[in-house]
Amino acid sequence: MTTEDLTKFFDSWVEPNGPVALHLKQKLLPVEGEGGVIFPPTYAMGENKSPYNIDTLSDGTKVATIDSVGSQANRMEPMFKLSDYAALVPQIEIEYGDSRKVSIFEVGHRLGDALIRSTNLKDEAQQAFKTLLETGNAQTIAKLAPTSLVFGVWDSRDTQAKLPRLVQSVIRAWGVDELTRSAQYNPPSDYSANDVFSDEEKAKQEGDPKSPLAKRGFVHVPSTNAPGGVISDRIEQDITVNLVALRRIQAGSEQETKKLRRYLLGLSLVAATAPLDGFLRQGCLLTPAPDVPSSWKLVKRNGQREE
Repeated sequence: MTTEDLTKFFDSWVEPNGPVALHLKQKLLPVEGEGGVIFPPTYAMGENKSPYNIDTLSDGTKVATIDSVGSQANRMEPMFKLSDYAALVPQIEIEYGDSRKVSIFEVGHRLGDALIRSTNLKDEAQQAFKTLLETGNAQTIAKLAPTSLVFGVWDSRDTQAKLPRLVQSVIRAWGVDELTRSAQYNPPSDYSANDVFSDEEKAKQEGDPKSPLAKRGFVHVPSTNAPGGVISDRIEQDITVNLVALRRIQAGSEQETKKLRRYLLGLSLVAATAPLDGFLRQGCLLTPAPDVPSSWKLVKRNGQREE
């Protein structure tokens, strides 16, 4: 394609009657291969007594969240600090404490975060959100922190301005079974024999993980039936670029609006297609399945999907 052809091709995605989304469904594998044990994120235990977010469908299929939409966004956004992508967006660093720094790409609520409101960027960010609410113009936000538009932002503690994500990714495991694991901590020395404490204290506190001596590592402590990860039939990542949400973003004029949408589409495509580190947490290292081809689908308004 020529540059002119490419421009027309991508512009067709930002035009008012363009397609609704781009979608990728990609099979993932644990590095251990098919059937390998993976560890989902853990949460405070609910009524089902599981620390994992597992839903049971009407047919009995169990589906586990391996990485949520919010978590995936937080993994994607810091890529814009890297040298390959840094020139695409403004680089904002917040200094705090003893000359420490944090990038806005690592701040959970992006431009609407409390950390931003604690800096000299506060008034500028607040005015950008107010302009969005009053006129619908997102251009100032884009000039300050365009990834807040790509990955979504909600100024929930101040103006209440809210914009949906343009890029959404989630990883789920289907047909899961939970496993458990057990372990035993053995202290390197018999501290009671060395008169650090009495045999009576040892007998009283040994085996209780909540006892003072156990917490300090002085006595034997068993750990049984702890969460041991899951095995599943398949693991899939779904990435969606929301072209309808993109076309709702406005700037000061028709020409400026087109420029802004082009820019945000470009950032969205970079974020959605750049290779990411599959190390999600201890016990969960995933890669694309090499034997299952993945392809992007363009979803049209009538539901038709094409490569």
